[in-house]
Amino acid sequence: MGRLARVVELYYDVLSPYSWLSFEVLCRYQHVWNVDLQLRPSYIAGIMKDSGNRPPAQLPRKALYMVNDLRRLRQHFQVPVQVPEDFFSVVFEKGSLSAMRFLTAVCLECPEMLEKVSRELWMRIWSLNEDITEPQSILTAAEKAGMSAEQAQEILGKISTPRVKNQLKETTEAACNYGAFGLPITVAHVDSQTHMLFGSDRMELLAYLLGEKWMGPVPPAPKARL
Repeated sequence: MGRLARVVELYYDVLSPYSWLSFEVLCRYQHVWNVDLQLRPSYIAGIMKDSGNRPPAQLPRKALYMVNDLRRLRQHFQVPVQVPEDFFSVVFEKGSLSAMRFLTAVCLECPEMLEKVSRELWMRIWSLNEDITEPQSILTAAEKAGMSAEQAQEILGKISTPRVKNQLKETTEAACNYGAFGLPITVAHVDSQTHMLFGSDRMELLAYLLGEKWMGPVPPAPKARL
């Protein structure tokens, strides 16, 4: 028998473009490395408040750097990320609470859809310059991900329930307990040890901790087993 897959958790918020980069890399490597990837929808605003951190975009030099950084990373990671036209309104006024509650409800009700729905919400905000706050926007993303209109509407109707609200709060608190001061964080459980890694640029270190090979952000597709 081979080794049991090591658990790797990704705590993320679709308001974070760097979370999208980590998400895509881990989704690619989950079929290459011996890992059990567990996606953890979280609320970045709660983490920032709990840690006393400030969004980098609030500092002019960091904001300029981030715009240029994402332009470079778009090519390197092969993820179609680009800054929304009305960036400050999208990030600081509209936020992501409804979207993250929806993803939490998806995680609870139909976890097999979580990866695809998360990706479609990132596509809307960080590639297509579209809204993720209005109910119809969320429904459109869910249906594009492959949900039926009825299923998407049913899940949307649950985002204000105590069960969903409490789950998002608990997941966000778990990230804080790991030491998060922003997102994404990747938490690797290896040989009875827990490693928390911040950001999208720690994947090579993650590979080292897992004892796996890092082949860049776009690894070759695994060969089919006969």
